[in-house]
Formats: sequence, structure tokens, C-alpha cells
Amino acid sequence: MNKKLKTTLEEAGWKVGSVAEFLNLSPQEEVYVEIKLALSKALQERRKGLRLTQDQVANLLGSGQSRVAKMEKAEPSVSLDLMVRSLCALGASRSEVAKAIH
Repeated sequence: MNKKLKTTLEEAGWKVGSVAEFLNLSPQEEVYVEIKLALSKALQERRKGLRLTQDQVANLLGSGQSRVAKMEKAEPSVSLDLMVRSLCALGASRSEVAKAIH
């Protein structure tokens, strides 16, 4: 956000800050959320790159389509472990997983 826009918003009574400030996240929680979002994006991109449906991925993982959809949306009920294991099941290497969260 440019400085002029920030000033204009603040003068109009808006509070400008980060998502972490808005949600009152600790630095550790902020990193956790960022990693989860990165893994969910990587999972969706890999699935689409392989031209697989969520249902096909679910069958490969022994899960349901709705679970894959939740992984791709980084829902709170999905663990980082499940996301990493799913990426690996789709052929991602260690370095590709590391690159996704870097």
C-alpha cells in the first residue's frame, strides 16, 4: 500500500495494519498460517498440474473429496502433516516441499 493511500485511510478513521495485527497472532502463529497457506497452494497447483480432480486425489490418498477441498483451502481441521504427506503422495520431493514453504 502506498503511503498516500495509507494516510488517506487513516485520516478517514480506518486502522491500517497487517493480518497478524488484526487477528492478534503471535509471530509463531503467523509463520504457521503462512506455511499452511503455502502448502495448500502447492497441493492445488500440483493436483492441477497433474490434471487430477479432487476426487482422484482423494482416492489416491484413501480419503474423501471434501477432505482434499479442505486441504486446498487450508482449513483449520487439516494438519500440516496431512498436507505434506499428500504432496509427497502426488510425487513432490523433499526439495519441492521445502521450496513451497520457503
